[in-house]
Amino acid sequence: MNTTITARVICVQKNLYSILCGEMPADMHAESVPGISGSIIDAKLKGKFYNLQLEPPVVGDYVTAEINEYGDGLISEVLPRKTVFKRPNRSGHAEAFVKNLLEETVVSNFDYVFIVTSLNQNYNENRIARFVTLTLQAGAKPVVILSKADLSDDVDLKVEITKAVCEKADVIACSSKTGFGLDTVRAYLEPGKTIALLGSSGVGKSTLLNTLSGQDLMKVNAIRDEDGKGRHTTTYRQLFQLSCGTWIMDTPGMRELGIIDAEEGLEEAFSDVTSLFSQCKFSDCSHTNEPGCAVLAALADGTLSFERWEMYAKLHTESEWGKEKMKAIARFSRNLDKRVRRGEY
Repeated sequence: MNTTITARVICVQKNLYSILCGEMPADMHAESVPGISGSIIDAKLKGKFYNLQLEPPVVGDYVTAEINEYGDGLISEVLPRKTVFKRPNRSGHAEAFVKNLLEETVVSNFDYVFIVTSLNQNYNENRIARFVTLTLQAGAKPVVILSKADLSDDVDLKVEITKAVCEKADVIACSSKTGFGLDTVRAYLEPGKTIALLGSSGVGKSTLLNTLSGQDLMKVNAIRDEDGKGRHTTTYRQLFQLSCGTWIMDTPGMRELGIIDAEEGLEEAFSDVTSLFSQCKFSDCSHTNEPGCAVLAALADGTLSFERWEMYAKLHTESEWGKEKMKAIARFSRNLDKRVRRGEY
């Protein structure tokens, strides 16, 4: 006889899911199942995910699953998601699944996003602004972690620059090597909260996770001295629970995230810029040479820096490009489907 439980997906490797039984969102009640709740089991998807072309679960998802007498699990439903990170679907991302999704979910149900960038050659304001925008669009709180502070001679300056670029984000400089700033980071480690780690390879995400947890949860690779870059340490998405009760997601390939239809997050991240648009004389102002343009006036009197305007314009252009790219993918998918029906493939 099968037992139906609630669980949380803590690891995904191809078509195999590791789920923690008895887990539910904080605002929902889950009944404890003796002998099962608190245990980690392997599970696969029920056939309806394939037959109905449903989006598969991702790390962080809360699900319902059926457990048989041998301890094997079948995931039957994905519960509503609170926050998500998505990226463009490049087709063929999982065998037998629908190929015309405009986006695919990467991870879900996180409260904070630690945007980790090291204070060496990796530091890049544009990348930080991009991740802050994506985080705000996802509905979570961005926290910029400037790691490897022991390698920098201008930590305070970098902190001020980052705060100026990302006014909606908290900014913390720290060093896993010396312990500098880690107490400030630990203040976010609240029981039941989930933190997603974002950042390029070699910025110290795995080292930070190991330091915060007090154990070697993740393998750490060395970085190249000449450019400060490293190899990818994490090879699949997974969710860890620290002894304090905080969940942490370490996720590979997050630099593949694109700003797809992220105008809402962009507007929040650059509210000082977008608030000027309504003050322009013309509603269709391009902010290039029109008389009465509030943006040009702010650039002229210094209330808006050229660098910040240029950053907004770049991200806005990328967002618009992303929308057109998704439309093109949708058109391609529809045409391909018609050709398959006609027997051309």
